[in-house]
Amino acid sequence: MCGITGWVAYEQDPTAHRSTVEAMTATMVCRGPDAGGVFHDRHVALGHRRLAVIDPAGGTQPMTAGEDGRITAALSYSGEIYDFARLREQLRSAGHRFRTLSDTEVVLRAYLEWGDAFVHRLNGMFALALWDVRRQELLLVRDRLGVKPLYYYPTVDGVLFGSEPKAILAHPQARARLGSDGLRELMTWANTPGHAIFDGMFQVRPGHVVRVSRGKLTETPYWRLEARPHEDDFDTTVDRVRELLRAAVAGQTVADVPLCSLLSGGLDSSSVAAFAAQALRARGEPPLHCFSVAFAGPGSGPGDDAAHAAKLADHVGAAHESITLDAMLLSDPAARAAVLRARDLPQGLADMDTSLYLLFKAIRQRSTVALSGEGADELFGGYPWFHDENATRARTFPWMHTGDAGAPRGPSFLDPALPERLKFEEYRADRYSEALADVPVLPGEGEDERRMRTVGHLFLTRFLPMLLDRKDRMSMAVGLEVRVPFLDQDLVEYVFNVPWSMKAFDGREKSLLRAAVAADLPQSVLTRRKEPYPAIADPDYDQMLKSRLAELMADTAAPVRALMDERSAAEAHAAVRRAAPGELRFLRMGFESLIRIDDWMRDYRVELVE
Repeated sequence: MCGITGWVAYEQDPTAHRSTVEAMTATMVCRGPDAGGVFHDRHVALGHRRLAVIDPAGGTQPMTAGEDGRITAALSYSGEIYDFARLREQLRSAGHRFRTLSDTEVVLRAYLEWGDAFVHRLNGMFALALWDVRRQELLLVRDRLGVKPLYYYPTVDGVLFGSEPKAILAHPQARARLGSDGLRELMTWANTPGHAIFDGMFQVRPGHVVRVSRGKLTETPYWRLEARPHEDDFDTTVDRVRELLRAAVAGQTVADVPLCSLLSGGLDSSSVAAFAAQALRARGEPPLHCFSVAFAGPGSGPGDDAAHAAKLADHVGAAHESITLDAMLLSDPAARAAVLRARDLPQGLADMDTSLYLLFKAIRQRSTVALSGEGADELFGGYPWFHDENATRARTFPWMHTGDAGAPRGPSFLDPALPERLKFEEYRADRYSEALADVPVLPGEGEDERRMRTVGHLFLTRFLPMLLDRKDRMSMAVGLEVRVPFLDQDLVEYVFNVPWSMKAFDGREKSLLRAAVAADLPQSVLTRRKEPYPAIADPDYDQMLKSRLAELMADTAAPVRALMDERSAAEAHAAVRRAAPGELRFLRMGFESLIRIDDWMRDYRVELVE
């Protein structure tokens, strides 16, 4: 999968600062534990850390290509192009000669053959930096749905970039500054495309290209969801969805290293596992290996995912292994620190992030690539919000609709004047208006269908990126590549335009997906209710958090105190101390978020700026 980073400077020579680029590259070791390298030219340095998945012996990066003994282009690339074998044959027919079997060389040669239009040929998940020596120009490109991350930081004479903010912040020109918009983004969870929280830093938006040349930086889209008439009848639609998903999964099982599937026994992961098992069997390869998670220890819950997963694995002819995590490990300071370091930001799902990190760490000892079911809920309407008319008609993001705006709220640790001073509600409303303006319109579409198309678009472009970022950071922190077949371009473009009346034809969540995979899954999976990823209920975990909160409250120099109000914080802390074990979980989200923000501000030496 890999991590990429680099520096373009038109008024200086990065080759004179090799240690700086090497330090930036070193921050990506977790993403690429197998190898590393740096390419230098007069105005550029490209860094790369490699997780070897395709052609382990030949896919070394940064990779260069040239003509007449001169380098014409260099590439630092993270991701997988699933149809690279087909593209390689096209390029061979056009006269290109290949010295490796890697998809990296296919990407590089595709640029040399098709120029800027090469991005339209790439089918996969990727983030790449391509330096054109002839033009002295850098291209930063991110995949269509934003599965792989890519950040950039404009400077006075160029740009810094990296797979993660930590790579950019390793450069002395970049500073971890938090301004008003960063605070608004952090506190409102608006998840604005392109926003990176840190002042002066941005994300390459999904489906976009950032072009950097002397004195100029532009960002342009090369793909976006389009509204198209859906002309297939219901039976044809069901068959088409099955074939598109089957093909997507099969295409993503290609790897030169051990591959597995994440399996909860729910509809999404079971669908992926079933088609992956079929694809491997058809190629005469060993059975698919599936992993599920269970918890041991106080408050760990029944953990019945493993039983459901084992039944599904037996049904599709896959091997199954349940990985049991001790709930006490979620309190481990080292694990919590690793999660924060992987995230780069205090956003997240607390103990669920830590357990996901520990699960991936265990899987990485057995496999290098995993298939996962992200995207199915957003694409097929799996969340309760899709089926709550109050949420779908709310004048905000559906997942932010609570329906209890007038309900009393408990004391807050943060300065109560902060939301008004920074205009949180106005900021959220502006971001919602921007999101609505991005929704494609199908002429003649009825009001109800248009509303549900809008809801689907909001989830795919504003909600899904949060989950993709979480999955990428927790998996790449241990060098595990996770692929998401539900986000195959052809499948997404097709299902996005299927009318809601077909997607929810029987009133259940993900009705269309259920119908499409009915012949491949047992009834126990098809009738199982959607269950969320388990959260910890261990009283020892709560006690650890209370102790950490007490330390923070006693530390008058704690960085986060700049955002706190002493009276309100004292009241909130008193409420936490009084709470019975069963009540604490209702308060935990607020004060655990406060602890994360403080840890982040300390570890990253965050500066608050106006």
